Amino acid sequence: MSRKNKDTWKFAHDYCGRLWFKIGLVLLIPTIIIQIPFAHSSEDTIGYMTLFVEGIQLVTLLGSIVFVERALKKTFDENGVRR
Repeated sequence: MSRKNKDTWKFAHDYCGRLWFKIGLVLLIPTIIIQIPFAHSSEDTIGYMTLFVEGIQLVTLLGSIVFVERALKKTFDENGVRR
């Protein structure tokens, strides 16, 4: 829906940017908590933990697409005109 016109495109990008900023702040806390205990572990252990954390972050960020689409549908009609 974000590609209907410039207004929907800008709305989607602004909304997603704000959402990702908030998600990033929230994900920072568990990232630090998970990484600190493994700071003196082997490179392999640190690598696996980092991969695990990045996987969670990736799934969370991709999941934000659902929220952006919902916001677009609440704000615009099917033709991309603001409600």
